[in-house]
Amino acid sequence: MKLLEEILDHNEKFVGNKEYEKYQRGKLPNKKMVIVSCMDTRLVELLPKAMNVGNGDVKIVKTAGAVVSHPFGSIMRSILVAIYELGAEEVCIVGHYDCGMASLETESIVSKMKDRGVQKETLHTLNYSGVELEKFLKGFNSVEESVKESVEVVENHPLLPEGIPVHGLIIDPDTGRLDKVKDGYQQRL
Repeated sequence: MKLLEEILDHNEKFVGNKEYEKYQRGKLPNKKMVIVSCMDTRLVELLPKAMNVGNGDVKIVKTAGAVVSHPFGSIMRSILVAIYELGAEEVCIVGHYDCGMASLETESIVSKMKDRGVQKETLHTLNYSGVELEKFLKGFNSVEESVKESVEVVENHPLLPEGIPVHGLIIDPDTGRLDKVKDGYQQRL
């Protein structure tokens, strides 16, 4: 059985047994926070438990490395929507130790792209079209610095309302321990 078929079979039983009822909540976050977190599989259940947030408590935006790389990209748009439309009053960037984005090399990803059929010409065209693959696919050397940089992108955004605290944390993906990088209640970095 293919993965999609397995998912759909499970979903049919899930809906038929009304298992969704225990997850029903309003669309506004109870704790009025939006969290930007890494898409790492180890954090799917660990992060909410470690932060004491349950279904309906916060908005969680997942992205590779918990990086807010562009002030007008989709991650920042999600943060702004959470604030202006969904009632979030705080932002928390949560990176993690042992992140796959740490020291990620563009050449490695490009090589894998070529191995899977992306043509050299396509990559060449992208580079000449203004897409800087070196920046677009680059990882980071320090999770702490990456979290600080993402916090700065958010808190310096011209559309962020005044008074919104932007926090920075790092979670240990083995234990769930949270280390504070930036307390958004204190003055800015």
